Amino acid sequence: MTQVEISDPLPVLDSAGRPVNFGWARKPLFIYDASKVWGPARRITEADRYIIFSPTHMLLLEVMDGGLLGSISVSVISLKDKQRFTRSFVIPFPMGSLNMPPVSDSGPVKVQQKGVLVEFAAMQSGARIIKVDIPQFGHNRYLRGALVLSAPDNAESLVTNMAWRGERYAFRLARRSPWYVAEGVMQFGGAELIFTKGSSWGIFDWIRGCRPNSDIRFWASACGHESGGLTSSGRTSDGLMSDGTDAGRKIGFCVGYGSADSSWGTENAFFVDGVLHKLDQVTFHISPSSWMQPWRFTSSDNRLEMTFSPHQERVERNRMFLHSLKRNQVCGSFSGTVILDDGSPLCFENLTGAAERRKSRF
Repeated sequence: MTQVEISDPLPVLDSAGRPVNFGWARKPLFIYDASKVWGPARRITEADRYIIFSPTHMLLLEVMDGGLLGSISVSVISLKDKQRFTRSFVIPFPMGSLNMPPVSDSGPVKVQQKGVLVEFAAMQSGARIIKVDIPQFGHNRYLRGALVLSAPDNAESLVTNMAWRGERYAFRLARRSPWYVAEGVMQFGGAELIFTKGSSWGIFDWIRGCRPNSDIRFWASACGHESGGLTSSGRTSDGLMSDGTDAGRKIGFCVGYGSADSSWGTENAFFVDGVLHKLDQVTFHISPSSWMQPWRFTSSDNRLEMTFSPHQERVERNRMFLHSLKRNQVCGSFSGTVILDDGSPLCFENLTGAAERRKSRF
C-alpha cells in the first residue's frame, strides 16, 4: 500500500470513537480527543519523552500515563565513563489524572510527587523548557536544573497515525522531532552537566493512543551535524571545525517499526535543517548474541544504509498485576548514507543517539 500523506487537519477518531484517517504528516495535523476513544479507558496511553545530550552526557526523561500504570523516568548517562543513573517513579492507576495535553505543540506536562518535580513546557515560539528537581536521585545526589530546546525555523516533524490489524479500537498517534538545539545546566550532585548551543541536541518523542493486548516496537533516533565525530577533515566531537566554524547542515532521523500497521505511513524519516525526507520500511539488523555488537539498518527503498555502534545498554522493567513492560535501550553513535528526496546522497558520521526495543503486555 502507498503511504498516505495527510495535508489537512483530520480527526483520529470518527463520531463513534473508532480510529480513522491513518497516514503520516509533516505537521501536527491530526486531532486527538481521549474522551472519544472507543476502546477501554484503561488502555489509553499518553507519553512525552525527551532525549537530550552533550558531548559528555545524555539525559532521558519520560512522563507516561498508561491507564493502569503510569511512570516518571529520568536517566543520566555518562558518555565518557559508561556510568548511568536512573530513577523511576511508578504511578498506579493514573487513568488520565496526569492531564497530558491532547496536542504536541502547546500545553504543559507537570508532575509533582513526593518532592519530585518534572515539567515540560511548550512555548509559542516553538521552544521547549524542561525543568527537573529530584532531591534524592541516588548515592546522596540530587538532579536539579533547567534546559531550553530551540527548534529550527519552519521545522517539520514526522507525525504518524497507525492502526493494529485485528484490534478495531487500537491506534497510536505519534510525533517525532529529532532536531532541537539544547542549552542549559543540570546540577547533578557536586557536578554540573552543561549543555551548550552548537554541541548539545534534543529529540522529542510524543505518543497518544489506545494500546492493543500486546505490543513490540523497535525505534532509533539521533541528531547533530553531518559529521559529529573527529575526522580527517578536522571536525571536533561537537560537530564544529577545528577553527570553530560550523561543520555543516544540522541533521537528524527517526526510524522504527513494530506490531502496528505502518502501511499508510512508516515511522521513518531523515531531517536536514528541519526539512523532512520520508523513507519507506526500515529493518533493524541486530546480532542475536549481544545487543552491544554493531547494528545495521537498511530500508526497503534502498535509500538507507546505516550502522550503529553501541556504547552502553540500559534495561527497564515495570510490572503491576497483568501489566508488564520491558525496554532495552542502547545509546551510541550512528554512521551511514541516506538518499534524500531530491536523489542526492547524504553521508553522516558519529551522530549521537539511542536505539531500543520495547515490549509490553496487558
